[in-house]
Amino acid sequence: MDVVSDAISAVRIGRPSSDRVRIGGRWCARFAPYEGAGFHVVLQGGCWLLPDGGAPLALGTGDAVLLPHGAGHVIADGPAEAEAVARAVPFEEAVARRRGRDLGFGPGEEPGPGSGAVEMLCGKYRLDRSRTHPLMAELPQVVHLPNRVGSHPELRSAIDLLGREMDERQPGACIAVPSLLDLLLVYMIRSWVVAEGTPGTWPAVLGDPVTAAALRALHSDPAAAWTTERLAAEAGVSRPTLARRFTSLVGRPPMAYLTWWRLNLAATLLRDSDDPLATVARRVGYATPYALSHAFNREFGTTPGRYRALAGTA
Repeated sequence: MDVVSDAISAVRIGRPSSDRVRIGGRWCARFAPYEGAGFHVVLQGGCWLLPDGGAPLALGTGDAVLLPHGAGHVIADGPAEAEAVARAVPFEEAVARRRGRDLGFGPGEEPGPGSGAVEMLCGKYRLDRSRTHPLMAELPQVVHLPNRVGSHPELRSAIDLLGREMDERQPGACIAVPSLLDLLLVYMIRSWVVAEGTPGTWPAVLGDPVTAAALRALHSDPAAAWTTERLAAEAGVSRPTLARRFTSLVGRPPMAYLTWWRLNLAATLLRDSDDPLATVARRVGYATPYALSHAFNREFGTTPGRYRALAGTA
């Protein structure tokens, strides 16, 4: 595993949901704040995204936008006035009544240049925010990935595949669509991380060859008997160099990060598996269940057993 994959896997729960909608005429739909992440992909036409407390954002054909913290927002045919936004139809109601002419949902006008109509994918990811990796926490409220020639080729391919799967409903689509939605999330976050000039700590962390090499090693085998010396050798630098660069960029020393990540990984295993505590302990690098329980309680303020019981009722 790598940092981005692990950061997403730690918070992803359940299955994503999505709707393919065609909207025409004058329209305005509201998405309430959500304990997860929302996304929109414009397949044809154009529209506006109006985030709560943020500036209006124009979206064109092929654009993707991720709202990683579930911010409330409106999508509309234009940068609507405050009064119009306040009267926006809840999206769930709009989808349920999509054939209502008053809402502009339905077969209607074909999206195209100058038509005023748009066809798009709107969806949500369920996330467990109790143990968010700092990379995920650092994502901005809105990640806009415009469709530009030569940019984000993997993302463009995933959008094309997803659009076709949802349109044709071929055999196996019930598996293909959720899988493609998961892939879409990875590509949107990856595109933000690798974009030139992206502000923030973690793009810089993953862009530093020494720190990135050390993180790859830790995430690839978190249960290994790591020491700073062994990790420095893996990164091809001296122990002081690794300690200085890693701590400066990540905000904690390599072994402190490893301890934190092992406990977060243990929490994920407790949530998502029925493995005995001894098995979980071995998988994350603790010699005994007692050692894991002691460290887990210190980090999360509860025992692994209580944590698993509460996660099972969520």
